[in-house]
Amino acid sequence: MNILVCISKSPDTTSKIAFTEGNTKFDENGVQFIVNPYDEWYALVRALELKETIGGNVTIITVGNAGDEAIIRKALAIGADSAVRIDAEPTDAYFVAAQIAAYAKKNAFDLVLTGKETINYNGSQVGGMIAEHLELPYVSLASKLDVAGNVVTLEQEIVGGLQVVEVNTPVVVSCAKGMAEQRIPNMRGIMAARTKPLEVIAPESVDLFTQYEGYQLPDAKKACTLIDPSNMDSLVELLHNEAKVI
Repeated sequence: MNILVCISKSPDTTSKIAFTEGNTKFDENGVQFIVNPYDEWYALVRALELKETIGGNVTIITVGNAGDEAIIRKALAIGADSAVRIDAEPTDAYFVAAQIAAYAKKNAFDLVLTGKETINYNGSQVGGMIAEHLELPYVSLASKLDVAGNVVTLEQEIVGGLQVVEVNTPVVVSCAKGMAEQRIPNMRGIMAARTKPLEVIAPESVDLFTQYEGYQLPDAKKACTLIDPSNMDSLVELLHNEAKVI
């Protein structure tokens, strides 16, 4: 089975967030980047489990610049066979999806896997857009994925229970919690990652449909107000006049 796993970089959650160019661009200076956890823990690890069970090849792909090599090598250390970097700034979800789909069209992939979303934008858009570009079926937020021949069986959590979906390959799937468990790269994997193939390709010409008008940080959290449990009148007054929830 030939599997393509889409990965992206995200700021570590401990990073200090700032903006430049009139608050229209995220300031990457001094930011520690990691592989987007949903791409790594769910999509990539499940792809590797399938490879170990039924055989095949796992390729990772990202849209980004040369500074992204560290996250690519980490994904290779976890177990991916090869990597592709489309040499372009990932301006928005549509641009990223179009670039990945253009590469996938030229190669025969049975599965295209993404994480359910990125932890910095939380858009959950790329998987569906890739499927549309490739004219393939798309199953979102899958928590379980099994393969038998060319039939993929997936589970999705819905209100009140689970939904089971069967679809023939090729298919695009976004992976959510429950799909797999995090793997820590070992020393052997880290050493092997240094020599695994990393192909850098030029981007396709794609129209840009969005632009960023500006970013802003959320308001600072207010100090916590402690209320004596016997003073319910004061609590009600604060909930009504300050919190405005009643």
